Amino acid sequence: MEFRKTLTILTAAVCLATASATVALAAVPSPAQGALTRYNISASYVSGVSSGGYMAGQLHVAYSSVFQGAGIFTAGPYRCAQDFDYAVTAQAGCMQNGSRKTPAQLESETRTLASSGKVDAVANLSGDPVYLYHGTSDSTVVQAVNDDLATYYKDFGANVTYNKTTSAGHSWVSPLGTVSCSSTASPYINSCGNDAEKEMLTTLFGSVKAAASTLTGSLIQFDQNTYAPGGNANAISMDSKGFAYVPTSCAGGASCRLMVALHGCKQGYSYQSFGNTFMRLAYLNEYADTNNMIILYPQAIPLSSASTTNPNGCWNWWGYGGDANYAWHGGKQIEAIMNMVEQLTGGTTPTASPSPTASPTASPSPTASPTASPSPTATCVTASNYAHTVAGRATATYGYTYAKGSNQNLGLWNFYVNSTIRETSPGYWEKC
Repeated sequence: MEFRKTLTILTAAVCLATASATVALAAVPSPAQGALTRYNISASYVSGVSSGGYMAGQLHVAYSSVFQGAGIFTAGPYRCAQDFDYAVTAQAGCMQNGSRKTPAQLESETRTLASSGKVDAVANLSGDPVYLYHGTSDSTVVQAVNDDLATYYKDFGANVTYNKTTSAGHSWVSPLGTVSCSSTASPYINSCGNDAEKEMLTTLFGSVKAAASTLTGSLIQFDQNTYAPGGNANAISMDSKGFAYVPTSCAGGASCRLMVALHGCKQGYSYQSFGNTFMRLAYLNEYADTNNMIILYPQAIPLSSASTTNPNGCWNWWGYGGDANYAWHGGKQIEAIMNMVEQLTGGTTPTASPSPTASPTASPSPTASPTASPSPTATCVTASNYAHTVAGRATATYGYTYAKGSNQNLGLWNFYVNSTIRETSPGYWEKC
């Protein structure tokens, strides 16, 4: 089989499926053009199905200092497809029972990646709640692959809840699903007589209030180009359109959780005529309204060129497009999504002039160049430690952030720890 044909089959197979009928309880509101802004976010989580499930796992492992838990429907363990463009491994080993690395081997590789700073410290995964779902009629990603994911998480100390008893086909399962439980057909949102979203959110949060029957929040449509490397979302198989459901309480300043929800293949907003189907039927907005939870819906689109193929708009879990960093820090789609998370949870707010109350609190390193002394005209920049590293003002090692040049410890490397630094000479940053 030709490689490109293999890729096409892979992307088609990793996509979800479903078709039948249930009564919808609450219609998703029409999207309103807007921009992502900062909200009062207390904790962040990630969820997804199929290719979106693989991406959810990648985000959770790569940024375990940011995400407190994950919900994954029908997907396998982190980096199952290995380094990049491993379409055959992904198709045969990470969807079926072909050759693939064991959970123990993948765990060892993850520890190595963590030691080099490519992913966050694996110790962060210990105690994290993880919800997994796999149906007995799912032959697209076989249960043994999903079992490997459960083992991978358990071996790192995560608290895993695993629903593998329903007859679901390859799909996201929802009370609003329009596909019969055991089928695998578009739109790949199945009704199985249970409330998987309540199970998932209870696992992640501990308890949840009943879902709303009428939505009162807003669906914001924003420009994903703003968050993509180089400002071009299409170039990395992401749509120019992204969405966020924001309950009225969160818009009003209440403390809210953030849930990143990742659709599967063929489920993106701009894929053929799919539109808002995933956002409408996933049964997340209904819980968002009653549980102070913002839902971020990033969007993928098909990508096809002479060298790479993603015809069904899957998330990048096998390195298509030649993205060797697809599963860790620096991965193009991962960083685009993390930039959205950063905007919602913290944002970067450069100070126009040095703070009048700021004063140097740490002297330069004894080995630093004499030119590294604080400059009275240097502008202070306040941002999260994650934003400092993305902007090149700091580096991250073993879960801590260090100002570039001075090597001053700025604290934990995540979205929730802010620090204020300034560039006192080219490439040399110090605390203000």
